[in-house]
Amino acid sequence: MKKNGYLLSLLLLVVAAPLALAQFPGGPGGPPRSGDGNGRPSRAADPAPTNFEMTTPKGNSKITGYVVDSSLTQAVEYATIALVDLATSKPIDGTVADEKGKFSLTRVPEGTYRLLITFIGYHDKVLGPIKIEKGKDLDVGVVKLSVNEIQLEAVTVTGEKPLIEEKVDRLVYNAEKDMTSQGGDAADILRKVPMLSVDLDGNVSLRGTSNVRVLINNKPSTIVASSIADALRMIPADLIKSVEVITSPSAKYDAEGSGGIINIITKKSTLQGLTLSLDTGVGLRGSNLGLNGSYRKGKLGITLGGNGRAFYNKAFVTLDQTTLQEGTSVLTRQTADAFDNGLFGRYNLGFDYDLGKNQSITAGVNFGKRNFSRDQDFTTNIFRNNVLSGTSYRNVDSRDLSNSVDFNLDYLRTYKPGQEWSVSTLYSVSNLTNNFDADILSEGGSLSSRQRNINGNLNQEVTLQTDYVHPIGKRQQLEVGVKGIFRQVNSDFEYQTAGPTGLFASDVTNPSGFLNYSQNIGAGYLSYTYATANKYTFKLGSRYEYTSISAYDQNADIAIPAYANLVPSLNISKSLSQSSTIKLAYNKRIQRPGLQQLNPNFNAANTQNINIGNPSLRPELTDNLELSLSTNFKKTYLNVSLFGRQTNNGITRIAMPSDTLLGAIVTTWENIGQEQAVGANVFGNVYLTSKWTLNGGVDIFYNYLEGLQQDLSGLSVPVSNAGWVVGGRLQSQLQLPNGWGIQAFGGYRGNRVQLQGSQSGMGMYSLGFRKEFNNKKGSLGLAAENFFGGMKMQSTLTSPLFTQVSVNNIYNQNIKATFSYKIGKMSFVEKKRTKSVRNDDVKSGGEAN
Repeated sequence: MKKNGYLLSLLLLVVAAPLALAQFPGGPGGPPRSGDGNGRPSRAADPAPTNFEMTTPKGNSKITGYVVDSSLTQAVEYATIALVDLATSKPIDGTVADEKGKFSLTRVPEGTYRLLITFIGYHDKVLGPIKIEKGKDLDVGVVKLSVNEIQLEAVTVTGEKPLIEEKVDRLVYNAEKDMTSQGGDAADILRKVPMLSVDLDGNVSLRGTSNVRVLINNKPSTIVASSIADALRMIPADLIKSVEVITSPSAKYDAEGSGGIINIITKKSTLQGLTLSLDTGVGLRGSNLGLNGSYRKGKLGITLGGNGRAFYNKAFVTLDQTTLQEGTSVLTRQTADAFDNGLFGRYNLGFDYDLGKNQSITAGVNFGKRNFSRDQDFTTNIFRNNVLSGTSYRNVDSRDLSNSVDFNLDYLRTYKPGQEWSVSTLYSVSNLTNNFDADILSEGGSLSSRQRNINGNLNQEVTLQTDYVHPIGKRQQLEVGVKGIFRQVNSDFEYQTAGPTGLFASDVTNPSGFLNYSQNIGAGYLSYTYATANKYTFKLGSRYEYTSISAYDQNADIAIPAYANLVPSLNISKSLSQSSTIKLAYNKRIQRPGLQQLNPNFNAANTQNINIGNPSLRPELTDNLELSLSTNFKKTYLNVSLFGRQTNNGITRIAMPSDTLLGAIVTTWENIGQEQAVGANVFGNVYLTSKWTLNGGVDIFYNYLEGLQQDLSGLSVPVSNAGWVVGGRLQSQLQLPNGWGIQAFGGYRGNRVQLQGSQSGMGMYSLGFRKEFNNKKGSLGLAAENFFGGMKMQSTLTSPLFTQVSVNNIYNQNIKATFSYKIGKMSFVEKKRTKSVRNDDVKSGGEAN
């Protein structure tokens, strides 16, 4: 290992010495620069000048010393040391510090010199003049380098991150720069991210498909597997640092998520010392409180924090549906007043520890809590052949409760830059309760009977994973890994009834039931990257996954065959210039059913619009193709993407009239669909001035769906639907003097195509102000959302057996005041690299059953 360290030191000396020497005053080439001269970041820095001659030392003296971090008193490994003749300003020797920060220059001749010590992320240090006498050694002692506040980003060298960045394989939305985010939840953030759409219920889609995988800090969570919408409500916006959108994942990612991967990165401390931050907000529609602390000393870092959010919202829903049942036309007209209350929290405890200079472990416990209730008062009129046959009144109190715990323990071993081995483990468990209590009233308003649905769910996962990355020369890299996921889903449900008074008893007309569902996945992958001298980069790989399933309910075993999938991926990029890159990507993806799509509970909170899962669902398969061009010109960044998507065996929502309830529609999930989409995304960001940015984009695609539905004779017949979908967003941010700032946002999601109908578009807009004070340690803000009125969304479904039109009016105007403050003594340190489990393999089920 020590031999490898010195070989690496020699390599770094050859590469880094010209860079370091070029920075020395009077040295050749002058200071290095990044960019094209117009304030734009360059794709790759130009090679440093090498037009100098290094003379060979012929003396017998030696210069030694140690290089350490000024704030941490720890070694700066591989710092570059250059010895420069004071009279000629020419370098005569150089070396690189070892893993302990120690350096040594031998055979130094008599003379007067300067020492230049450099390392990425630190200010340069110049020692001198240094006078060397013949035959005498010099120990310069401990040389402290101070951290440079300008950090090296993936593509740019900048003192402050922009709102939106594009990296090699993903787009990054830096939510911490969003002034209007405080007091909201993750769904409010995702609505502003390019290529993403979020509906009123918090269901996410990427380029028109909801088949996406959402990760939190590169890790899955069982609450996300159960329902993405519920998980987004649980995560406070104040906790989110950035959102990464990965449209073409490589083989190292799980094959799940046909549309791509959304990775939500929460705020983590990279500070040394003790810190404490408070974030709070009070609004007409919701309030939030967050308190987070961290302690970092030497090799140990500890974080502890919690964020909570409470909200309420009103809605008014109308439903008109006509069904053909038993040869009779049945018209259902329904209205419902709804009042939602929610209390969500997320709490975490984590630590990381350096076992040695090349080894580290991290561990964490995350606890999430969701308490969501909806009170609805239904009035339903039933017409038979246009004649009113009955009116019913139903008051429903629904409870959607859950708690989730995620525990991870990870180990990382780094052999040399680019070569590392990691072992990651994860245990995740969620307990979910989806109950409702209903009071059935007579036309006179008196209580006639009561109904109750008890539905408890347990979802738990154990994941073991190991990955190895190995560089081959300067232009190649090999990645290999294996992974096992062991998943268990259990659901128990029961209906109970009672009279106006008395105890509840089991409903004999609707027997209780359960589902035990076990899923084991074994996977392995191999990925290879090759970069050519003419600026082509090829990344190709393949992933093999084998899935076995055992399931049974109260009646019998459910036969679901095991299946195996070979999932290839290919990413090609070409740098056309320092400011332009073109990319071509292909990948195959799998989408497994989620808990709410499997859950067989017959949810009849609304007896005219019923949901039920299907435990026999199989995965769907998708092929994705993408071509994109990104470029910088003057002060503008532009990205244009063309994409195509083909999905087979699609998990599709299908509706049909009920066999037993007059005028009711039952919605379930089936593997009957095929979907094709072809479209484009255009996104741009322009600096109108150094303090004023404007960014926005347009998404447009043509969507075609086909599947099966029942005809008048009860047979399954083909059905298809197609149409254009258009959406877009526009956002502007202005930094004003004296710590003031203003931000405005507007976005629209166009009409959506469904297999049996369509869903109307929706718009969101917000305006926020913020004042920072006390050297940016504190801030006060005021933000407003949808302040001209609420939102309205209409959904239309049609088939030979029914038509349904539902209109949802959401009164979500909101004004909120926010306050944040940070205290503590802190100093920036390099963030430790960690590896953790990524489970990207479960489809969201949308609304909970």
